[in-house]
Amino acid sequence: MTVVVVTGMGTTNPLGGNVPDTWSAALAGESGIRTLENDWARKYEIPVDFAGTLKVPVSEVLPVRDAKRMDPSTQFAVIAADEAWADAGAPEVAPERLGVVVSSGIGGVWTILNAWDTIREKGARRVLPMTVPMLMPNSPAAHISVRFGARAGAHAPVSACASGAEAIGDAVEMIRRGRADVVIAGGTEAAIHPMPLAAFAKMQALSTRCDDPRGASRPYDVTRDGFVMGEGAGIVVLESLEHAQARGATIHAVLAGVGMSADAYDVAPPDPTGQGQERAMRLAVADAGIAGEDVVHVNGHATSTPAGDLVEAQAISRVTGPSVLVSATKSMTGHLLGGAGALETILTILAVRERLAPPTINVTQPEPELPVDLVRDEPRALPADGPVYAVNNAFGFGGHNVALVVRSV
Repeated sequence: MTVVVVTGMGTTNPLGGNVPDTWSAALAGESGIRTLENDWARKYEIPVDFAGTLKVPVSEVLPVRDAKRMDPSTQFAVIAADEAWADAGAPEVAPERLGVVVSSGIGGVWTILNAWDTIREKGARRVLPMTVPMLMPNSPAAHISVRFGARAGAHAPVSACASGAEAIGDAVEMIRRGRADVVIAGGTEAAIHPMPLAAFAKMQALSTRCDDPRGASRPYDVTRDGFVMGEGAGIVVLESLEHAQARGATIHAVLAGVGMSADAYDVAPPDPTGQGQERAMRLAVADAGIAGEDVVHVNGHATSTPAGDLVEAQAISRVTGPSVLVSATKSMTGHLLGGAGALETILTILAVRERLAPPTINVTQPEPELPVDLVRDEPRALPADGPVYAVNNAFGFGGHNVALVVRSV
């Protein structure tokens, strides 16, 4: 089977505007959650006034002439893709051998709602002519395909909060099947807008700790009361090992295994048995050709919801055993929805490359029956010798489950 490796990484998110800054902030246990600088909570009676907004504004990175033709979700993806491509050394590859798989869980929500506001306030004739290309959920993939001349295929699987990880899994399969030598893959989301905030709040899915936004995302803590919205993108460049070695590329890690499943339980909460999540992990581990006990680190989906965290921890323990080191980085970044699985794949790649598991912050009262070894407050060392295997989990509304196995070089 073709070996797929990671040669490039890029991101913009609440912790940093690039990969090195994000990793430094994560190891330091910083929080990217902030009180929003607007009056949405008062004006619209939304019980949440905080979120994980970008650390580095788009205006500091992307030229205005480019940004005005893109929804924010596409802007974030393009910024991350540019960094990932440069990190990969801008590989020379035939356009027909270069692919793109980039997803969003929601799509161009800002564009959709701004266009509707324009119709109501100014009439249909004032709607921007680029509205449809901007709002499409495949718009990030399309823009990146055009930007880098990728003709092997441009895809955008949409699976809610599992979208970014599913995109990376699909990219692995694209290379394995021989459709491409290089694929730009990942996820993005820009949904910090009054409507999604109000809708998630109405579901009682969001934390309402307005008096302590930095401490609001607290996965595996008994006082957790919901997730915190985040925004941003994570993009990786994947290549066949043969192609990467032929051009002398720096290899960050191996994407060794992919596992996907569906709960078929509910369109919102996860199956309380966790069997679908467990199956995705077992499929990923089997695809990597290892046993569950070989996994030493997991970046958990761990959104900080009362219903989800413990179910996942129990599923992880059944696959890996209780000694696995689990990090819940959403405690620092918030939940990037369709971008979460991609950003957390990057953090998992860095963990195996640097042999260091990032911390989980804000856990002052951990679940008393937590069946895994939670990395709290400070980074923890991973094995110094031999290959290191880690799993990134990403689960989404609708029962979408994705697990990716990453191996050190």
